[in-house]
Amino acid sequence: MTETLAFGAVPTELGDVLVAVTELGVAGTSFRDSPDARQWIADRLGLPVVDDPARTEPARAELAAYFGGELRAFGVALDWRSMSTSRRTVLATLHGTVPYGEVVTYGELAERSGTGIPPRGIGAIMGSNPIPIIVPCHRVVAGNSLGGFSGGEGVESKRRLLTMEGHLPPTLW
Repeated sequence: MTETLAFGAVPTELGDVLVAVTELGVAGTSFRDSPDARQWIADRLGLPVVDDPARTEPARAELAAYFGGELRAFGVALDWRSMSTSRRTVLATLHGTVPYGEVVTYGELAERSGTGIPPRGIGAIMGSNPIPIIVPCHRVVAGNSLGGFSGGEGVESKRRLLTMEGHLPPTLW
């Protein structure tokens, strides 16, 4: 059987969030649904694209519920295969240990992951996270600030997601 990739989008307060799903699970998300975003994900995964709304429905429903304030933990399957072992370990640690409304510093995530990757390397992994929002890189902060963010409108998107999750008010950052 040939593996394929299906795309779907969810309207949110941050724009139309794109989700890319293989037979194994969610392999990518993007803060913008655009032809360029779809092409970048398809090229990265090297899979043919199909129209399969039923495949993307669970992820779209969970994203809509998250942005609607009704979902705190994503349960959709994830397709990690496009990642190196160390990158997957860091992102899986983040996904599994930092719940809704909480944050962790780059250094704390480095320690939790047990990979030996330094905090700066953790920052690079967060910046290249192929499944943002579901794998919540917005919950990783610097020791004295929000740190960086490459999704959506940059740090403002990170601030909005953390505010939506009920984390510390943005004025404290």
